[in-house]
Amino acid sequence: MPRRFALITTVILLAITLSTSAHAAPAVIGGEKASLQQHPYAVYLVDSHGTQFCGGVIVSRTAVATAAHCAATVPTGELSVVAGREDKRSQDGVVRAVSAAWQHPDFHTPQQGSDVAVLTVRGSLPYRPADLARDPSRYPAGTNATVLGWGRLADGGDRSDYLRQATVPLADDDTCHTGYPEYTVTSMLCAGYPNGGIDACKGDSGGPLLVGDTVVGIVSYGDGCGKPGKPGMYTRVTSFADEIAAHAGLT
Repeated sequence: MPRRFALITTVILLAITLSTSAHAAPAVIGGEKASLQQHPYAVYLVDSHGTQFCGGVIVSRTAVATAAHCAATVPTGELSVVAGREDKRSQDGVVRAVSAAWQHPDFHTPQQGSDVAVLTVRGSLPYRPADLARDPSRYPAGTNATVLGWGRLADGGDRSDYLRQATVPLADDDTCHTGYPEYTVTSMLCAGYPNGGIDACKGDSGGPLLVGDTVVGIVSYGDGCGKPGKPGMYTRVTSFADEIAAHAGLT
């Protein structure tokens, strides 16, 4: 299901300590607090009531990349971007109204791919933008990536007030297709551990998956959060970097 209603990031699986079972799962803690000093481009989206429902990433001084299903959730005139606010309960940073929202014309549902949008804000975003991945050969399976957001701490769990981060490895195409038969290499990528436990979750949609300061994926959807054999699904940024850049005013 799309990961839009709530707030990020990672999943805490229950520790199952069964000395009689060879398949007992150890406790897995998925993620930790993150810093906007390290990731100044991380933002979240709010509706007209100030409720956070998705994430995003600054890609230019006036534009944010996010998931298309996030842009489709709230009318453009009721949508704002909150930047520079690590703790949602604070008044730090800036709030910028969205003046225009571009959704990829091929988007229909997250499961069909092309789940990418660019939001243009009124005014400017005074924070360092992230880079866009363009060469897929630089990000092979097994590469560790960082997912950011303010989503739920566990499937069905509490929402996070703070920006959080988790490290997940990029998965190979066979793993992605096994977990999600609809997977298409041209539009999607997936990341996670075979046994699950660390993942994005509801409310993280639209947030970035990064290698260093380069966005390789945008949180799209998943089957629950942190399930074994069900890695998180992301929009493959290398397939859409030129279009993102064009709508962000970078070309």
